Amino acid sequence: MADQAREARLDQPREPRGVRLPRISGESFGHFAEAFARFMGTPQFIAYMTIFVIVWIVLNLAGIFGLHWDPYPFILLNLFFSTQASYAAPLILLAQNRQADRDRFAVEEDRRRATAQKADTEYLAREIAALRIALGEVATRDFLRSELSRLAEELDEVAQRRQRLEARQRERRHAGQRAESSRFDEPYEGPETD
Repeated sequence: MADQAREARLDQPREPRGVRLPRISGESFGHFAEAFARFMGTPQFIAYMTIFVIVWIVLNLAGIFGLHWDPYPFILLNLFFSTQASYAAPLILLAQNRQADRDRFAVEEDRRRATAQKADTEYLAREIAALRIALGEVATRDFLRSELSRLAEELDEVAQRRQRLEARQRERRHAGQRAESSRFDEPYEGPETD
């Protein structure tokens, strides 16, 4: 009666009914599918399947040990291959989808890296251009040498002019001193009286 009352109430969730199926992790099943698809694409798988088919046919045709479970048209073997193909195709598609997802992620990552590298390259190109412009304004060794030699020549000219000027001034001083001394060497003539 309590269960009926509980089921009648709409504000309470119902308890789940039925059989609960085991939960399968998508990631682990994906790894299994990829391993299976990878194995099916190997020469070992083809060799194993060939050996299996030969043994199956030999046992059923020869009837060794009284084993004769699948007569000549090999319907059971055909059913086995059909079942294998019906499971193999979705597993291979699942593996391909996972690979396509990984490839898509890798392409997006490559595109992101290429964009970052392009931005870095453009930044470096701008920096190099700025350095070239700045270096264009910087004096080169030859320019500095020519400017220094021109400056040295100007300093030599200024030094020669100064020496000439000093020599003239000395000559004037000497001439003035001689004139002074010659004035004192003349006899003194006092004031003239008439």
